[in-house]
Parts: sequence; C-alpha cells; structure tokens
Amino acid sequence: MTNVEKLEHEVAALSADDLSAFRRWFAEFDAEVWDKQLEGDANSGALNALADDALADHRAGRSRAL
Repeated sequence: MTNVEKLEHEVAALSADDLSAFRRWFAEFDAEVWDKQLEGDANSGALNALADDALADHRAGRSRAL
C-alpha cells in the first residue's frame, strides 16, 4: 500500500469534526505551498514570457477592463 493510499484510508475514517479541521488545515497548507512555488517561479524569471505576452496583447488592444 502506498503512502497516498494509507492517507486516503485515514482521511476516510475521520469523524465529521476531524474531517472539517483537516480540510481547513490542508487548504492553508496547499495555499502556502502554491504561494512558495509561484514566488519561486516569479523570482527565477519563469513567468517573464507570460507577462511579456500579456503586456503585448494589452498594448495591441486585445484586453478589456474587468
């Protein structure tokens, strides 16, 4: 059995209150991981091409206000 399968079984066995607490914790954990990844990508320049494309589209009139 893999670690993921073990976790699936453990999560499935949680009480409603524990599952709710786990959901809150995991949402915060996942957001923090995502933020660190995005910050790393931004700092490394991995997003520069996307930003350049978006700015070029905007300058060419291919954007609109939200």
